[in-house]
Amino acid sequence: MVQKTSNAFVAASWIALGAGTIGFIVGLARAEMLLNEKGYYFTVLMLGLFAVVSLQKSVRDRLENLPVTDMYYGICWFATLLSIVLLTVGLWNATILPSEKGFYAFAFLLAIFGAITVQKNTRDNMNFDQSK
Repeated sequence: MVQKTSNAFVAASWIALGAGTIGFIVGLARAEMLLNEKGYYFTVLMLGLFAVVSLQKSVRDRLENLPVTDMYYGICWFATLLSIVLLTVGLWNATILPSEKGFYAFAFLLAIFGAITVQKNTRDNMNFDQSK
């Protein structure tokens, strides 16, 4: 049975993506750190968002028996884990308050969760439209 994703879940997914991403970026803009540090964290966020969307698509393609090479699938996993490790190492060594470290960690996790669910909803609704 193919069902259309509820509007409430679609909205919640977009809100999670927006709140995490915008919160992370606003936190960076207001932070008292060097521009290269801000660039590092911004780049890690962008890598993480791209990696999880690509990973979710690859996992879904495999479940639907669409061809995905092992190399690409592995790169998706590697990039996802790398973004998490880079954020963790950066925050561990940062000279900011522990509360700021927690803020960035949770904003990052919220953003990547939102990106995964937005991608999932997009794919689900695309399949629903094609099954009519």
